[in-house]
Amino acid sequence: MANLNITNILEKMTGKDKDYRYMATSDLLSELNKESFKADQDLEPKLTITVLQQLEDASGDVSGLAVKCLAPLVKKVGEDRVVEMTNKLCDKLINGKDQHRDTASIALKTIIAEVTTPSLAEKILLSLAPQLIKGVNTAKSAEIKCECLDILADVLHRFGNLITKDHEYMLNALLSQLGSNPASVRKKSISCIASLAPSLSDDLLAKATLQVVQLLKNRGAKSEITRTNIQMIGSLSYCTSASENDEELREYSLQALESFMLRCPRDISPYCEGILNLALEYVSYDPNFTDSMDEDTDEEAKEEDDDDESANEYTDDEDASWKVRRASAKCLSAIIVSRPEMLSKMFLEACPKLIERFREREENVKMDIFNTFIELLRQTGNVTKGQGDIDESSPRWLLKQEVPKVVKSINRQLREKSIKTKVGAFSVLKELVVVLPDCLADHFGSLVPGIEKALNDKSSTSNLKIEALVLTRLVMASHSPSVFHPYIKALSAPILSAIRDRYYKVTAEALRVCGELVRVLRPNLETTSVDFKPYIGPIYNAILGRLANQDQDQEVKECAISCMSLVVSTFGDGLERELPACLPILVDRMGNEITRLTAVKAFSVIANSPLRIDLSCVLDHVVSELTAFLRKANRALRQATLGTLNSLVVTYGGQIGSSSYETIIAELSTLISDMDLHMTALALELCCTIMVDRKSIQNVGLAVRDKVLPQALVLIRSALLQGQALQALQRFFASLVQSANTSFDALLESLISAAKPSHSGSLAKQALSSIAKCVAVLCLAAGDQKCASTIEMLKGILKDDSTTNSAKQHMALLCLGEIGRRKDLSNHVQIENIVIESFQSPFEEIKSAASYALGNIAVGNLSKYLPFILDQIDNQQKKQYLLLHSLKEVIVRQSVDHTGQSELQDSNIEKILALLFNHCESEEEGVRNVVAECLGKISLIEPKKLVPALEVRTSSPAANTRATVAIAIKYSIVERPEKIDEIMYSKISTFLMLIKDSDRHVRRAAVLALSTAAHNKPNLIKGLLPEILPLLYDQTVIKQELIRTVDLGPFKHVVDDGLELRKAAFECVDTLLDSCLDQVNPSSFIVPFLLSGLGDHYDVKMPCHLILSKLADKCPSAVLAVLDSIVEPIEKTISHKPKGDAVKQEVDRNEDMIRSALRAISSLSRISGSDYSIRFKNLMNKITATPALAEKYNSVRGE
Repeated sequence: MANLNITNILEKMTGKDKDYRYMATSDLLSELNKESFKADQDLEPKLTITVLQQLEDASGDVSGLAVKCLAPLVKKVGEDRVVEMTNKLCDKLINGKDQHRDTASIALKTIIAEVTTPSLAEKILLSLAPQLIKGVNTAKSAEIKCECLDILADVLHRFGNLITKDHEYMLNALLSQLGSNPASVRKKSISCIASLAPSLSDDLLAKATLQVVQLLKNRGAKSEITRTNIQMIGSLSYCTSASENDEELREYSLQALESFMLRCPRDISPYCEGILNLALEYVSYDPNFTDSMDEDTDEEAKEEDDDDESANEYTDDEDASWKVRRASAKCLSAIIVSRPEMLSKMFLEACPKLIERFREREENVKMDIFNTFIELLRQTGNVTKGQGDIDESSPRWLLKQEVPKVVKSINRQLREKSIKTKVGAFSVLKELVVVLPDCLADHFGSLVPGIEKALNDKSSTSNLKIEALVLTRLVMASHSPSVFHPYIKALSAPILSAIRDRYYKVTAEALRVCGELVRVLRPNLETTSVDFKPYIGPIYNAILGRLANQDQDQEVKECAISCMSLVVSTFGDGLERELPACLPILVDRMGNEITRLTAVKAFSVIANSPLRIDLSCVLDHVVSELTAFLRKANRALRQATLGTLNSLVVTYGGQIGSSSYETIIAELSTLISDMDLHMTALALELCCTIMVDRKSIQNVGLAVRDKVLPQALVLIRSALLQGQALQALQRFFASLVQSANTSFDALLESLISAAKPSHSGSLAKQALSSIAKCVAVLCLAAGDQKCASTIEMLKGILKDDSTTNSAKQHMALLCLGEIGRRKDLSNHVQIENIVIESFQSPFEEIKSAASYALGNIAVGNLSKYLPFILDQIDNQQKKQYLLLHSLKEVIVRQSVDHTGQSELQDSNIEKILALLFNHCESEEEGVRNVVAECLGKISLIEPKKLVPALEVRTSSPAANTRATVAIAIKYSIVERPEKIDEIMYSKISTFLMLIKDSDRHVRRAAVLALSTAAHNKPNLIKGLLPEILPLLYDQTVIKQELIRTVDLGPFKHVVDDGLELRKAAFECVDTLLDSCLDQVNPSSFIVPFLLSGLGDHYDVKMPCHLILSKLADKCPSAVLAVLDSIVEPIEKTISHKPKGDAVKQEVDRNEDMIRSALRAISSLSRISGSDYSIRFKNLMNKITATPALAEKYNSVRGE
């Protein structure tokens, strides 16, 4: 039936009436788009012939629709039909009438874009390529040649790697066109060769390059042909030896060099110096214009008219030297972006030149110079993130020295008439402030006239005003308020008038600036260095005008609300009359879904004001609105609401009724769960605030006990509880024991019973630790008497020898440890001996808890218990591992909390070190790890003693000692700044060079230390990376000598001893990509190292997938260059099926691995241009065609 319908449509399509033909073609298009449509063998030829005829229809509308029909048609007819259609269209393109050529070209491109199967692609290539090449070689008109080259470029881009045997023939034909006369043919030939290049063999690519270089060496060639060749390959010598007036040749040479810098960073390395010198020479190349004005002698007060005249005194339409300057600026930009290691050199050589060229007379070139300078600033920010002004060669320090010159030069640009120039100048200053936040303190005064003019001048565009406002806001936010006090009068009027601007983006930005202005006017409520009172009225009225107006953009509404909250919290004492009018508007905004979040945050700002603003007129309404928000689904709103309620209770607690408190507590209780720990922490914080502030109200205590306590006791059993939420829970119990109607004993009992094993098994280790911490806090809050009785009770549990109560003993030990850490327990006789008795327990968890308890009790009184532990380690060989754990607890606490260091630093340190170094060579890995952690943490306390002692042991003959030293270094590198850092700068290379050690355990320890350094203190290792990276990459390679076969009788088992090392090395690279990307050359890592990792063991593949995702995101071009070769190992991974007899664990691991690979594929698919790789496209098709994979892929993308 459907086919009969199509036959009718086809008949109508050939009718005489063009409207009929149009309607029929439209009907055909909708039929073809139906998924159910299928053409039979008789219908196919009719269908294709009719659609091709319609392409030549006299009516443009009909032929346009016919082109649209081709896309679905390609998928609905046989491959031979598609090939037949392409042949006919190609014939029309080359031999047909002129008027039909464009349509044939568009039609061919449409068909090629729709081809997805490799078999069809190959058939089309085999029939099309020779015809197109023939058209390129023999066509009479340049137009036909261009069309043929255009389509050939499309075909080669998508399917170039399918017919390798014809590559040489095609390449020769295309290279011959480089000498062709029309420039358009030469340009199209270049893009064609560029499309073919990725799929050429190395030999053919070398041949092509060689041929173009030979053409370049032909000095007698016409300059335009040489230009083409330069565009093709680029050569250093041609830039300088071009004839005087051949600016285009210089431009193309510089463009080629720019392309090399960005696309072949590895190969161009030796020529970087030369390219930099060339670009610097030609960035000021202007042979037809001599600039007599010397920047340094330029008077600041020079009249504007003079400036404009000087800028326009020379114009020549034929002068093309600006193209050379523009190309040089872009080439410099490419060097800055691709060569972070040359940054300091760029500041010494390129930075002064760029600042000098800010006076460029051609506006477009000036914009490129601004952009290049901005790139230099951005790269400085990227490379020096987290570093201070370390030394005089640091880019940040070098930039600081240039600030006065930059400001002077930019000031001149702000006096120009051109709006575009001023916008560019503000962009430079903006980036400068982002990279060096306090750099304009001495220069802001000179910028004020420029900012004023940009905001006041009637000719200023919105864009210019926004740039000026953003700069003002950034400077205000990052500099000391005193910098602005002399200029407040000059700046406040234009800022306030910008609030009334008609364009909403200007208004919004002006309101943000106004917020900063408020802080500047009154940075400190106690002392005032500027008289702010005259400004309060105008600022308040300007904002109120925007706040009260409902009919405006959301961004303006939000900025007005935020700004008004700042005004009220800063100047509230001078606005008593205005508050009754203004606060209800803010309350009203809380009722509007669009602005409620901003309004909630606004009340938090007001409530936190030291001025204690009078909110009595709206307080009840605000509290009831906020309480209702706690039930809303919007997470951000609930978070902001909890914070605001907390501030309101602290400041206005006495004015809130007890019934409101009960409602708030009831709502709070529903937010406490381990599903959202951040929300839980905020809810518990608010609960504590209410209890501390209102502890005399009985109802509050009862409500908390009935509603919140049960939730808290469920939460405390969670294995996920940690960090901020755990601290908030501890404060909750401490507050609750002091609240009305709550007995200590009942609370203690409920906590202890929470630790009992449930039906589903014993509690997680983390849950027991959480309960112990809460018990300790509860005891300390309840006072000494309760605390002492609890400790005696816990001691009683430990003295009870029966093995039935092991869970109770475990809990008692953890509680004693937590109490002991916070309080000196030396009053409790023999407590250390009672704890050490538990070292004999048959249960591992009790032994571990006992060592933890002993260490923490020692923290409470170092002078008494530390000698006891050291004495025990000497005398008790069997208990050494546990005692070392106790010692580790002491040392780790001291390295973080410096209160007891003086006691630790006496003779004890010598004793501890001797003891630890004795155990460095222990055969037990567990002992060595504890020793390493102890050594690492002591080195934070006593770096001058420890670092040299560790350094000596890097050359110890015992491999175990060398490994222990490397792990110790790993523990000594922590995120916060420490005194060890200065010593480590010069010494760390000795430790990291253990990566060359002969023992694999030592190499792995060095890799882990490198990984920790890269994560916590990247500046320590940045200078060493050029030497270390090749050694690190070497650890990622599968080494056959580390693979051994173990004979287990009935079967043999292969053991890979290098697996852990490879996994650690890849994880280290993953960390380096986050912190030291500027030092890593991705191209040299991807092939061969990452490629081999993607086909390695499960444990290695997982970090490799993460690395691939990161590289796809941060260095897409490097990944795109080798995408075809990456596809193969990933495809194997997602196609892998576990053996039939595999256990559940193996099946789960395989599932995890497939999902991990799909995440990497998802990242690859986001790279622009990834769909040009036929292999990757086939992989994506395979995933979508396999239901199981497609489902996993979609769920991974939605994560």
